[in-house]
Amino acid sequence: MTRRLSPLAAAAGLVLLLGGMLTACATPAGSGSGSGSGVSPSGSSSAPAATGGSDDATGGDDADVDAAWLDAGRLIGVVTYGSSTCVPEVGEVTLDGAVLTVELIDDAEAACTRDFVPRVNVVGAADIDPNQELEVRVIGDAYAGDADLDALPADLVGGAETDYLPSAGWTDEDGQFVILTWGSSGCPPEIASVEATGATEVTATFVDPPADQVCTMDMAPRALVAAVAGVEDEDALVELVLTGGEFTGQRVTILPN
Repeated sequence: MTRRLSPLAAAAGLVLLLGGMLTACATPAGSGSGSGSGVSPSGSSSAPAATGGSDDATGGDDADVDAAWLDAGRLIGVVTYGSSTCVPEVGEVTLDGAVLTVELIDDAEAACTRDFVPRVNVVGAADIDPNQELEVRVIGDAYAGDADLDALPADLVGGAETDYLPSAGWTDEDGQFVILTWGSSGCPPEIASVEATGATEVTATFVDPPADQVCTMDMAPRALVAAVAGVEDEDALVELVLTGGEFTGQRVTILPN
């Protein structure tokens, strides 16, 4: 049976909208990607050019697609490649058995930078069993690709509702992982550096934002694609340390792919 899911899957309270008002954030909140989407720390490189929303590198043909478990299996990060300033929007999401189909939609009128980086969209997994393998299939006018997720170990799977804590998950690309944090969608954190600081430890350092940064008063998922070299064994459980910006040394396990 095919089930239709919302882009962030019907998990009650997944995004807490508090009126969309603006406030001066007393706590630094970072800058970078928006709610439900993100860019790699390599970011954009050139000035915007009126190329249209679709990138020629992904239009029509099979596109590179990666995926990562997030939030203890409650969410999935879907990684595609293209302009850092034109992250696609999530359209219809359906679940048919062990196949999750995600429609991605580009803004055909958008002016996009001519860089080519990994971007991530966050998709809810409320009706998905993370204890089972899952195929993530991406469709759309400019997208056609798939990625496989192995079942998560039972001790890494969370309950039905999020705890709004940071999380991370490996993709199938060597050294690539997705970081998910929660907070203002208008003030997503920005990565300054990522490095292996031990055989099974990675440290992500975030940019300290301006003290007078103005943020929206919502609680939203903010995702970023990161990469690290020097991890000796990605098959072992690796801890991610978050520091800088709004983070004070929080530790999370990078969920296996």
